[in-house]
Amino acid sequence: MTLIVKSGFNGMTDADAIAYVNEVELLDGEPLEFAVGKAINDFVVGCKLDGIWPAIKASCILAGARTLAGALVPLVGAAPTKFGTEGGWTYNRKTGLQGNGTNNYLNSNRASNADGLNTHHTAVRLTNSLANNQGLSGTVGAGAGYSGIGRFSLTYFWSRSNNNALGAAVGTNASGHSGAGLYGFSRASSADISYKAGTVAVTTTALASISANSGNTLFFNSGNNDNYTTSQIAFYSIGEALDLAKLDTRVTALITAIGAAIP
Repeated sequence: MTLIVKSGFNGMTDADAIAYVNEVELLDGEPLEFAVGKAINDFVVGCKLDGIWPAIKASCILAGARTLAGALVPLVGAAPTKFGTEGGWTYNRKTGLQGNGTNNYLNSNRASNADGLNTHHTAVRLTNSLANNQGLSGTVGAGAGYSGIGRFSLTYFWSRSNNNALGAAVGTNASGHSGAGLYGFSRASSADISYKAGTVAVTTTALASISANSGNTLFFNSGNNDNYTTSQIAFYSIGEALDLAKLDTRVTALITAIGAAIP
């Protein structure tokens, strides 16, 4: 076991944040900067104050850690498994993890139907952009009950939660739906979903649930080992329905603080 020696108050007060940072530092082999640890602590505390923390069942902060191994430590839930070309991953402590766009992806190791049919969210935080015909996340196996996030064309963002993969998608503004920001969906009813895409505000649209696919949620592709993305993802979460606007505010503050803390 590697002993990480610390001295004095490190700005951390939350038990969940402290446990997470301790595990990251164990894999990194050295402590994080004071301000990085403080940013993580503030994020967890903020999510708890907002009432959205209990809905987050699987999550990774894919930034801040000194190594990729440290970045894959789960903040909540199961650790993800990475697949594809080992040298194809690009990790930047400030901006997150980037795949190669051809075969690299993360398996969250959380089944898409682990949460209720009508209480379900998935979200990712991009720090660059979402290119045409690329997927950010998706359930293994298409068809009925599919859930995912991606972009089909220069003018069409899509987000689905526990509905037919061939059914309606949502979003049209190419300029707003392609830049840095939070992308995701939250289903809190059988009749509609809320979605967030880049700089576009949270929008609710009719999209009925029909079933929940049992496949795991993948990141960096559309879930069927296609439509791989070259986007940089700095955070992801999966779980029950939550307020996407509140999550966006907390994640944006987290990534901004991490970027400012690292030389």
